[in-house]
Amino acid sequence: MDLMTSFDWSFVIEKLLLISAVLGLSLLIAMYSTWGERKVAAWIQDRRGPNRAGIFGLLQPLADGGKLFFKEEIIPSTANQFLFVLGPSMAMLTACLTSAVIPWGDVLYFGDRAVTLQIADVNIGVLWIMAVVGMGVYGIMIGGWASNNKFSLLAACRGASQVISYELPMGLALIALFMISGSLSLKDIVEQQRSGVWFVVLQPIGFLIFLICAFAECNRTPFDLPEAENELNGGYHLEYSSMKLGFYLFAEYINMFISSALMATLYFGGYSFPYMDSLGLSPNLVTILGICALFLKTFAFIFFFMWVRWTLPRFRYDQLMKLGWKVLIPLALLNMLITGAVILYRQNGFN
Repeated sequence: MDLMTSFDWSFVIEKLLLISAVLGLSLLIAMYSTWGERKVAAWIQDRRGPNRAGIFGLLQPLADGGKLFFKEEIIPSTANQFLFVLGPSMAMLTACLTSAVIPWGDVLYFGDRAVTLQIADVNIGVLWIMAVVGMGVYGIMIGGWASNNKFSLLAACRGASQVISYELPMGLALIALFMISGSLSLKDIVEQQRSGVWFVVLQPIGFLIFLICAFAECNRTPFDLPEAENELNGGYHLEYSSMKLGFYLFAEYINMFISSALMATLYFGGYSFPYMDSLGLSPNLVTILGICALFLKTFAFIFFFMWVRWTLPRFRYDQLMKLGWKVLIPLALLNMLITGAVILYRQNGFN
């Protein structure tokens, strides 16, 4: 009884509300990213895009979601039924789990209680994201293999080798960032940029490598080899229908949203913005402005993802592997060595 009375239920409720808010926001942004992508494509191709369902087509994502939800669900007779269901479930789960360690804002004060706008402030936050992203490839691989379709299996093998190839330079680019920050906590990284310069100034090559790898990890053009329609008839989710297909599509847009938020956090100051501590505003107002700043940076990256998709052609598979292994990995290693040399020079120079 004493244990129950001493347990901080308000902390549990606070975290549950924050989890619900982040999850709901991720799904909402993923849903309307489909509308935004079609509008960006229409703008680039000089046409209108969705404009029938609702004002400016704003109800089009709801119509698309309803169509997927009510479509007939088909499981091929030769498929492994358990793994066929597990594949899209794992892809969706891993996409949502990556948002747990991102600081969405500083602190909100409700009376005497301070609420941190981060689900889990762990000191290995970036390792958590890398681990969960690495697990996400199992959703693609399981779905492609369980379909018992040669095109799906080929697409799954492409996706697995692509993720493995581009996780290496991404990790090496992050090592150089950690050498500067001295921490794996995303909260600490944002706070250091809040009181100093954004890390994109100190790590421009590392940011460029991370950006390219983010495109590959999200299977976005020009790295959408696992979903090449003209080669694979649709890719690893060829045999899927209804909301199982919807889970795969939603997972891709959630990954794009989280990747954009992560790049904004690691290299562009996260929720910090210039002169935020010298405006003389109340702490809650500064926090709200910081949340708006983070989402503004995130939406800018999402627009860039979409812009690149409708601008650049798809790589050939040999070009994809050559870029990852022969260009990005050596460049990331060189960037890490240069970063280490600069840090050592500064320490010896100041001492």
